[in-house]
This record gives sequence, structure tokens and C-alpha cells, in this order.
Amino acid sequence: MDFGISGKRALVLASSRGLGLGIATALAKEGANVLLVGRSGEKLEANCKAINALSKGKADWVWGDLADDNFVEAMVQAVREKLGGIDILVNNTGGPTPGLAQEMTAEKLDTFFQSMVLRVITLTNALLPGMKEQGFGRILTVASSGVFEPIANLALSNTLRGALVGWSKTLSSEVAGFGITSNLLLPGRIHTDRIDELDGANAKRLGKSIEEIREASVKSIPAGRLGTVEEFAAAGAFLCSVPASYITGTMLRVDGGAAKSN
Repeated sequence: MDFGISGKRALVLASSRGLGLGIATALAKEGANVLLVGRSGEKLEANCKAINALSKGKADWVWGDLADDNFVEAMVQAVREKLGGIDILVNNTGGPTPGLAQEMTAEKLDTFFQSMVLRVITLTNALLPGMKEQGFGRILTVASSGVFEPIANLALSNTLRGALVGWSKTLSSEVAGFGITSNLLLPGRIHTDRIDELDGANAKRLGKSIEEIREASVKSIPAGRLGTVEEFAAAGAFLCSVPASYITGTMLRVDGGAAKSN
């Protein structure tokens, strides 16, 4: 299938590793020109070299921290200077610290709200005029399967990523007439460094080994294994494609059938 995005310009947030890097790579393989964003220039530069060696599209990078007050302005400028415009925006953010709902404080909520919700919304709004003018745009927001079924010990993530559900759905109806789609991509247990970190935190909390935690989680997945970044990224690339033009306002789970709800 031709995704129809050769030459399209994509900004992928939090793409120095993990799911963000996976989506950036998948888009570049389809011919899109991607701009990677992260806090490690060394990793980003290495990622771009690897992508450029294997892909039809081109990769470049810009340093950016979602926690910075000037993040949105910096990204808008980078899009203008390095891409010359925007066709695809992948809103991906790092996850917050693990913890219980009763442990959430106003300070923690505000800190992670800024980087996980506010920056995503304000950056999207800043880039929308260009998409509207050209009559094409793809907004893909990476959230979590926790918005369907809250994940134990991830209260902050369940709460803040849940806020993006209502926002993305509302936005989708507002921009559909401009040829712009807005969708959520929800990872289940995809094997990344983040999953290893969370398994380590749960092992410590429960007094178990990481191996015990991993075995229990795999048993809960009908597919019988963790997902791969490549599998997840392929779904993301499709939602950014031209053939996916009539898919908007949706949430797509990539979880090996782990969710118990429809």
C-alpha cells in the first residue's frame, strides 16, 4: 500500500528513543521528511544518521524539552526553518513518575500537566493554521491504554493522558472539514526502555523480581508477548497516511488484545 506521504513534513515529539523514534523511522521509510525532537543531541544525531541511511525520507533534529516555557515557540521556529511547513504532527511525551492516586499532589499535577497536556495543545494550535491553509494535516497523539482501563500505580498518567482524549475528539470535529485528522494511538505493553523502568518500579513496590513482574504481565496479554516498537509505529504511520483520510476522532489500541473492554 502506498501511504501517499512521500515528501510530507513531519514533526515527531520525544523521538530520541522508544515509541517516538519508532514512529519517526516508520514515517521516513514511507518517504516523509521528519524532524526529531528530544533532549539528547547525541542520540538524536545518531538516530538521524541511521534513518537517513535506510529511508526514502530525510531526517533532521532539534533539541527540545517539553518542560520548557519556550518549547512551543522553539518548535514553531524549527518547523519553519528546517521543514518549511508542517503536514504531520506526532504529539508524543514522556510518561510521569509512577504512583498512587492518593499520592498525587498539586505540584506534581501541575508539573506534568504543563509538559504532557498544555504543550501538546498549544503546539497543535500553533501549527494548525498552516495545515488548514494547505487543506491537509495529520495530528497523531500518543497516549496510553490507561485511558481505557486505568493502570495500577500510574495514577498521574491515567489522569493526564485521559484529558487528551476529550481534547483530541473535540478537535477532530472542528478540523475535519479542512482535510485534517486527529487521532489517538494507545500503546499497551510495547517493549521499550520505559516499560523496563516501570517494571523495575513495580518490582520494587511489590517486593518481586523484574522477571516475575514481566512474566505476569505477559500472561495477561492474549497475544502471549510484548509488542514491538515496529508494530506500534506501523499503526501510527498508517494513521498519518493519505489512505487514512476518513479515520478521525478515534482511539486505536495496540495492545495484543490485553484490554478487556471493546
